Amino acid sequence: MSTKDFVEKDYYKVLGVPKDATEAEIKKAYRKLAREFHPDANKGDAKAEERFKEISEANDILGDPKKRKEYDEARALFGNGGFRAGPGAGGGTFNFDLGDLFGGTQAGGGGGGAGGFGGGLGDVFGGLFNRGGTTGTRTQPRRGQDLESEVTLSFTEAVDGATVPIRLSSQAPCKACSGTGDKNGTPRVCPTCVGTGQVSRGTGGGFSLTDPCVDCKGRGLIAENPCDVCKGSGRAKSSRTMQVRIPAGVFDGQRIRLRGKGAAGERGGPAGDLYVVVHVDSHPVFGRRDDNLTITVPVTFAEAALGGEVKVPTLGGPPVTLKLPAGTPNGRTMRARGKGAVRKDGSRGDLLVTVEVVVPKDVDGKAREALEAFREATADDDPRAELFQAAKGA
Repeated sequence: MSTKDFVEKDYYKVLGVPKDATEAEIKKAYRKLAREFHPDANKGDAKAEERFKEISEANDILGDPKKRKEYDEARALFGNGGFRAGPGAGGGTFNFDLGDLFGGTQAGGGGGGAGGFGGGLGDVFGGLFNRGGTTGTRTQPRRGQDLESEVTLSFTEAVDGATVPIRLSSQAPCKACSGTGDKNGTPRVCPTCVGTGQVSRGTGGGFSLTDPCVDCKGRGLIAENPCDVCKGSGRAKSSRTMQVRIPAGVFDGQRIRLRGKGAAGERGGPAGDLYVVVHVDSHPVFGRRDDNLTITVPVTFAEAALGGEVKVPTLGGPPVTLKLPAGTPNGRTMRARGKGAVRKDGSRGDLLVTVEVVVPKDVDGKAREALEAFREATADDDPRAELFQAAKGA
């Protein structure tokens, strides 16, 4: 993706949040959209998969304060794809080369960049677009590629956290040629891009865009004697297994960012980031509502009517005893504090206990006699009286 295309994307619109949205609002919007458009929930839906990628890309930028700041500055500078004139420009337009603006000076392009910006704006946007400014021959390090993987956790692992192995395959510096792409380790500077890895093309109106050099494939270097392993690219496929710690309290569909755990960089550049999408299996007894766990507990009619104490299981801990008030209706929810999922601050949510009154299928002997006596004793109490009165008055 070119710098121009990247800047023109409205990530705030993608997530449906205002430009002054807080980090919490951005996170909430991302989680909601990620659950709705996750590929697992829309199997075979190519549009949903593309939408999910777009949402993830927007969250990657807006969810990182540093990248968000650079993105906002870039959009403020370029507006709707065009360079905004500063004070004193008289409302005119500039004729400049975006290659010089973002990549420093080109061969024969003068030493001042675009309009006296010196080394160009590549350093300003380097972190956002994963590229640095270039002066003369490209010798600066190149950041490694970001990687994405998936992991499936049990319900308990998601609540308590877990360390899981993840196998990754990515491009890394070729070991055979030490990442130079040349058998002898002495590649030459690409004459087409003069080592910058980029070439400019005109688009009319005095503008030009920068594209990767096709001769050196953006490396800025050409191998005279291509390496037999990497064929001169300087990169080779690498596989590794790493232990990843998944924090406690993760949700199904959550995307976790692990800085510096992605593909290795080039020429001493930093490694990319690893994004892990978490899938959580369901539990036969417990459910999840934000930081709270949920459970449905069956009780007898006598317990609900007369009250009593009810033992309730907890996830991975001893059971708790709840006092059931007399006259507890079916569906009532009670709270066992501190027995839920782990929060970010280390505290725990609650266990929400919903009462389900169980009606026996077969009633014989003394139990039947007792219920018949109860029915006679409460014959004057009509639970539907208010229902009929409300129906008449409507």
